[in-house]
Parts: sequence; C-alpha cells; structure tokens
Amino acid sequence: MKTCNQNFMLDYSVSVSPLGEIEGFPVRPGLFDVFGAMPLPSGVNFTIHTHGGTSCELLLFRKGAEEPYAVLPFPEEYKIGDVYSMMVFGLEVEEFEYAYRIDGPYDPEKGLLFDKKNILLDPYARAVTGQGTWGSQSQEHYHARVVKDVFDWGTMPQSKKELNELVIYELHVRGFTKHPSSGVRQKGTFAGLKEKIPYLKELGINAVELMPIFEFDETMNAREVNGKTLLDYWGYNTVGFFAPNSSYTAAEEYNHEGTELKELIKSLHDNGIEVILDVVFNHTAEGNELGPSFCFKGLDNNEYYMLTPDGNYYNFSGCGNTLNCNNPIVRQMIADCLRYWTISYRVDGFRFDLASILGRSEDGSPMNNPPLLQTLTYDPILSNVKLIAEAWDAGGMYQVGSFPAGKRWAEWNGRYRDAIRGYLKGDCWLAWEAAWSVAGSSDLYGEGNSHGNYAGYNSCVNFITCHDGFTLYDLYSYNSKHNEANGWNNTDGADDNRSWNCGAEGDTSDEAVLGLRKKLARNAVTVLLMSRGTPMFLAGDEFLNTQYGNNNAYCQDNEISWLDWSFLEKNRDHFSYTKHMIAFRKAHDVIRKPSGVCSLGLPNIKVIPPDGSTHVLAVLYSGRNRTDTADDLVCLAVNVYWEPQAFLLPMVSKSLKWKLEADTAGTYLKDHMPSSHEPPCLISSPQITLESRSVLVFTAVPA
Repeated sequence: MKTCNQNFMLDYSVSVSPLGEIEGFPVRPGLFDVFGAMPLPSGVNFTIHTHGGTSCELLLFRKGAEEPYAVLPFPEEYKIGDVYSMMVFGLEVEEFEYAYRIDGPYDPEKGLLFDKKNILLDPYARAVTGQGTWGSQSQEHYHARVVKDVFDWGTMPQSKKELNELVIYELHVRGFTKHPSSGVRQKGTFAGLKEKIPYLKELGINAVELMPIFEFDETMNAREVNGKTLLDYWGYNTVGFFAPNSSYTAAEEYNHEGTELKELIKSLHDNGIEVILDVVFNHTAEGNELGPSFCFKGLDNNEYYMLTPDGNYYNFSGCGNTLNCNNPIVRQMIADCLRYWTISYRVDGFRFDLASILGRSEDGSPMNNPPLLQTLTYDPILSNVKLIAEAWDAGGMYQVGSFPAGKRWAEWNGRYRDAIRGYLKGDCWLAWEAAWSVAGSSDLYGEGNSHGNYAGYNSCVNFITCHDGFTLYDLYSYNSKHNEANGWNNTDGADDNRSWNCGAEGDTSDEAVLGLRKKLARNAVTVLLMSRGTPMFLAGDEFLNTQYGNNNAYCQDNEISWLDWSFLEKNRDHFSYTKHMIAFRKAHDVIRKPSGVCSLGLPNIKVIPPDGSTHVLAVLYSGRNRTDTADDLVCLAVNVYWEPQAFLLPMVSKSLKWKLEADTAGTYLKDHMPSSHEPPCLISSPQITLESRSVLVFTAVPA
C-alpha cells in the first residue's frame, strides 16, 4: 500500500515536466514547503531558505570530489518569500553530492556573515559526506547526500509505556562495543549494539538512551596528548541534525543512510526496548567567532544564533555559541527535526542536553512561556514520545523542578543525584533530602499537573551516575577526579563528586576496601531501583566498569571510555544483583507509582521517621498488586552509618510477616538476594539489625 507521499511523488512523475534549463540541466520550480532534498522518480527536489541572503546557488559534486561539476543558480522566479526551491531532472542520487553557496551582506557587527565563497551544508541534510570512517575527515567541506527511504517498518505500533515503567540504560554507541572484550563482530557500530540485544534483555532494562547519534565530526577538535590522539568522542557538537552519524555504521550506506540504525531500532522494539535519543539543540559545531562557517552562519547567522549587541556569540552552552531556539525559524527546524526522527526512525523519546537554553529569549533572558517548549509540548506527532530535559545550562540557569513546560516534560533529577550520592557515602545530615528524593521528589514534582497524563512519577528521571561524571565503581574508588589524560592539567570536569574511595585511592589489593566498594555499589543500585520515578543508570555500572577516575571522558576514544566486558565475569555477582533488583522493581508497581488502595488503609508511600537518628532512612510503599488480588507492601531500609543500627519494621497486620528480598551486606541472605534453593527469609521479630552501610528490602507475605 502506498503512502500519501508516495502517491504525491508518483503524480509528479506523470504530470510534471521541466519548464527550463540551467547549466544543461532540465529544471522547474520545486516544492517550496518540503525542506531539504527529496528524491523524485525523475529527479530531485531541492529546497532551502535564507532571510538575509540575496542569491543562492546549488552545487553538485561527484562522490568525494572537492570541486563541483555543476553550479546551478536559483532564478528569482524559483523563489517564494525567503524560500528557494528547484526540481532538477535527470539526476541519479547515487552519483552526486550537493551543497549550497549563498550571497548577501557581510557586516559582522550586525551579525551578517554572508560569503559567496563558503560552501554550505543543507541544514535539512538527511546524510552528510566525508564522515564515514571514524577518526578520519576525508573532505575539506561538508556535502550532503540525497537519501532514499526504503525501510519497511511494517505494522509495528508505537510504544505506549509510561515513563515510570522504564528502566533507562544510557550508553555510547561506539564505546559500548568497541573494546576487544565486547565479543561482537561489528565493534563500535549500530550493528554491534544490535548484537548485544540479548544481553540487554537478560539484564532487564527496557529503554536505551543513546548518547548523540546525529552527525558530528569527531576530528574537529582533535589534538595530541602524551602520544595519544584525543577526539570529540561524546559527539555533543552537532554537524547535521537530520542525519545519523555515518561512522557508527558497519557498512557504507551511501544513499540508504539510516538503514542500519533503523534495523537496530526495530530489533530493540521487537524485544520490548524503547529508544531515547540524547539531542543537542543548545549549540552547533560552528563554534564562536573563530569557528568555521559551514551551515547556519552562512545561511542566517543572526537568525540561528544568540548574538550580543556587537555581533558576537552568547555562550550559554559553554561550547562557543548558543542556538537562538525561540526564533521562529529555529523553532520550526527543531520541531521538524524531532518529527522526522519520530516518523522516519520511530524514536520513542528525546533527552535534551542543557535544555534550559531552550527557554531563553534572543538576548539570553529566561522566558515564562517559551514558544519552542509550547510547540513541542502540544505537537500532535510528538504527543506520545518522551520529552526529557536536562534542566540546567552552562549559563547558570538551574530549573530542576521548575522547567517551564508543565508536566508534559520530564527532567533529569540532578537534586536526586546529589542528595543520594552524599547520603549513601555517609553524609547523614542529608537524610530528609534523600528521603524526599527516594519518595519521588514530590516537593519538586507534585501529583497534580496541567497536561493531564504526566503526574509526578512521570516527571522525574532519577540517576546516580551518567556519562558526565564518575562511573558507579569510580564513585566508591576515588576521592577526587583524575582527568590528567585529557590534557588540561586536571582542571576540567566537576569537582563536586560526592564520592568516597573507601580507604584507598584507585586500584588496590586490599580485600576489605574492595568488599566495601562492592557493598556501596549494591546500596546505590538498590536505592535507585527502589525510588519512585524513572531510574536511569550508566552502561557498564551493572558490572562495575571503570574509567580509572576520569569524570570527564569526552575526548577519550580508548580504554578509558570503552566498556571493558571482562568486568562482566569478574563482577558477575554485581550483575546478577542488578538484574535481580530490576526484576523486583518490575514486579511491584507500588514502587513506581500509586497502585490501588491498600485494604489496610496505609498511604501509598510513607517515609518512616528515623527515630531520632539520621543514620537510617526507610520508606514503605503500599497498594495493590498488578492483578488487584492482594495488597502489595514493600519496605526499603537504608543504614548509611559505619556501625550497625537497630531498625523497627513497620507494624502493618498480624496476618502478615516481612520477607527479606535484598540484603546488600549479605548478613541474612548469603548472596544478597533470595535463592531458589533456600527457604524464604521471614522476619519473626519486628526489630532487626541493619549492618553498617547496608540496605535491606522487604515484602509483606501471609504469616
């Protein structure tokens, strides 16, 4: 069955013929409302817009060539408003690349940087050339390719999971499988990640959050430090917003760009795993006044970027420039981009890097009702995708709990990270802040909301570690960062890590220290998965991967950042425990959100007073099980003190006993979790001892 677009294109193949000729190519005015380059049965439609430009040329290149073989100026009659559009007939999309040149005024103090000599990338390019081999830039300029969308999604429905149902797993596509120990055939690629889907299913996660996969140039800021080449490994400097990163493909995809990524996403969906993309709309790879001009600067510099009164760049991103997100042109491009990835790649959600920038006005001041956020919040195509904000930026705007878009948007809960990190390492004065965080940060994310379907438990993404900072193992192995390999004399990266090395900095053979580190890692996993909201953890934390104390490994394309899969066998016990706690969370809806009304009259969540001490934190979840056939009671008890503490289990009913489900100290459960070979561990006395620095999890069962 043909789609509407296919029928539309077929109609053109029948009824449309050239009306003129430019440089020997048959042409006619094109489709002015279809931006980018769209293949037609008899040619290609090219559409681009510029407000300040005075003329536009289309450049056609042979594959890999630096000089165009044809230059096609757009006639004035091929322009409506600020939009140039032209159909060029007789082109075979496999045989050429394209770019633009735009002329116009050059007045930097007014933010006008038009230069007819600049070769400009189509901002709507579906594929970018010269990037296919990681670490190598094969062309001086960025060119675009015309993409044929031949992928068949079949009848795969869109996921309807609520955010609180997810366990999010943040990963870097290259680093996830690049290490020799990964065991995959296509290391460091989308195909390599696809090979690891059985592992992800075994672990139990049901969402992956992919660090930037939009086209970026990892060689842009390449440098040598101590004999090693450092690259823009993380990929937070976007070159093309509509194009997947071509160096993440195992095979060359010259004009079917995106097929390998689409196959990955479809396979993940087939296995019940959603896909969330980490997107960067706060800045681009063009940098500041000293940076290159390869796209937006040459199209409409003063429209796309926030500029100071003298024409320089505001830098709320910390990366040289700031996209002018609430300009109508930029707003439309961002919305078009997200709609494209939702429709053409079936992405389930987006995490917005430094999202507070999305709410700044042209002069950088915060807006009460940012038009961009309103547009995305109520866009009909995006209505079911997850929108997750990193609710701060490099300009000092911190909006955790107050991101200006209602409860339609969720937030990375930075306060949760800070409170839980501090409390779990023994900062007892953080007890109540930690308790609020575990209980869903209801002071930040209330149950009521204006949008209707996003209550507090769908607004909060909890995390203790992420790509930016220490890994879980390093959090308990280093008192301070060790970023010397980055070449900035250890001045980069966060200084406030709230970490503890357990008595030895870095590597050690001290079994007591190593045992304590593992216990604290189990504590963190348990508390994260027992917290109301949506848990997210960093890939590799489930087997205690290390970055050797580097908490800002953005430039480390090597063993520092690559997951070392040998740790999976070395720390198989931690993997098994993490897997157990993920499954436990999935089995008890009461942890995630209110789940029916408990027949005992207990509230759906209750923070148990610490009984005069801040050493112990306890939370009781109460409700009904998934089938509404019985009450479901779950209790979390945390002792962060270095000595054992007495804990009085909550009295719920004489007909119930507490059963132990997790024991990070291994005092009551030998392997920290129940064994099928042993009888259930039922607690006969209401008072129990919490071992030093340990966590217990209980469920109520019939006595």
